[in-house]
Amino acid sequence: MTLLSQALGKLDQSNSLPLYQQLQRALRHAIETRVLGPDDALPPERDLATELSVSRITVRKAIDGLVNEGMLVRRQGSGTFVRARVEKNFSKLTSFSEDMRARGRTPRSVWLRRSVGTVTPEEALTLRASPGTPVYRFHRIRFADDAPMSLEYATILASCLPSLDAVESSLYEALERAGNRPARALQRLRAVLFTAEQADLLQSKEKDAGLLVERLGFLKDGRAAEFTQSYYRGDIYDFVAELSVSS
Repeated sequence: MTLLSQALGKLDQSNSLPLYQQLQRALRHAIETRVLGPDDALPPERDLATELSVSRITVRKAIDGLVNEGMLVRRQGSGTFVRARVEKNFSKLTSFSEDMRARGRTPRSVWLRRSVGTVTPEEALTLRASPGTPVYRFHRIRFADDAPMSLEYATILASCLPSLDAVESSLYEALERAGNRPARALQRLRAVLFTAEQADLLQSKEKDAGLLVERLGFLKDGRAAEFTQSYYRGDIYDFVAELSVSS
């Protein structure tokens, strides 16, 4: 018997709670108490079923429920793993791609929209730009490996990039190549509930909890260059910041 099956304990056939829910509850507790840590692999369904003396259907149903909750993730050809939460340093100005690579994950994007336009009245006020100022807009779903992590809606002053096509995968890398990577930023974080459309794009559920981060990025000379709204999955992301007492 493995350490995991010992931790899960014996399922009670006489309990009014269905076996798959008992197993689901035991697995959830094992994850919450770090018996199963982030990115740990679950034993194959066949092995779990044998060790716990239940059917594979029971095991699969229990795991399906935790996959839907976002606690577990299936990786094709590899198995089922505990989903690791991502810690984003809220006090450090880094890009999504840089964050994911630092954690050993592969970032990628699915483009929703790439367009040229002029600032809206709200953008003109936020970016401190004159009416009619040209901008580039980049809307996309950000992935880490195969998991959708966030929706990103970025507006960039067109003067900061050579062209719309200059952005291949990382916006900040494109801005850096152009010599216009933001040197500082103001960020605001607030809780939101996903709309049906947002939930569909993030493989989540309508009204699931999310985190909206609004970022206004400034160049070294003090000019505003970027306004980005990013909607992060609340079941995956933790935002942290190091604080100190000022002298």
